[in-house]
Amino acid sequence: MSGLIGKKIGMTSLFDADGSLVACTVIEATPNVVSHVKTMEKDGYEAVQLAYGERGMKNATAPSVGHYKKANTTPKVKAHEFVAFENELKLGDQVGVDLFEEGSYVTVTGNGKGKGFQGVVKRHGFSGVGEATHGQHDRNRAPGSLGGSSYPARVFKGMRMAGRTGGTKITTENLKVVKVDATKNLLLLKGTVPGAKGSIVIIWK
Repeated sequence: MSGLIGKKIGMTSLFDADGSLVACTVIEATPNVVSHVKTMEKDGYEAVQLAYGERGMKNATAPSVGHYKKANTTPKVKAHEFVAFENELKLGDQVGVDLFEEGSYVTVTGNGKGKGFQGVVKRHGFSGVGEATHGQHDRNRAPGSLGGSSYPARVFKGMRMAGRTGGTKITTENLKVVKVDATKNLLLLKGTVPGAKGSIVIIWK
């Protein structure tokens, strides 16, 4: 699938043609540069690598500087491979938000917000033990018995316990393109998109 790399700006709302207020996510997708073209003869498959965002020269590695120099561009923050573009793209070409049409549907992939180390109530939705009475003390949000007993005297694999939450890759499908602003490189999608403000997302056509 073809697509773009962009940055989540935040959320806003628009009135649609029916007069309904629609919550939208604003994504800024400055023109992506074609940084590499893979062919069947050389790489065994066909794909186009797009690059997004400006990275300072002092923060770029020497191999990445040489890689982007072949495309006659500066080092970038994020690169990703796409396939099946309608037009044939060459090294150094640019792809903008005009790739998408208003009313069409897209799929967005991003890294969800990291929550850190969390207990079972927040991580897995445990209800807790109810009222804090009968000498329970501070066990309201505790996980309770793990069920291991003296045999097998171990924690079973897959047991829902406290631990690190969030920060994983999330894909949201069938998001409607409400508005495309090519002059400001903005894309407005109906609904929410994974990730925090300022995070990089992949938009699949």
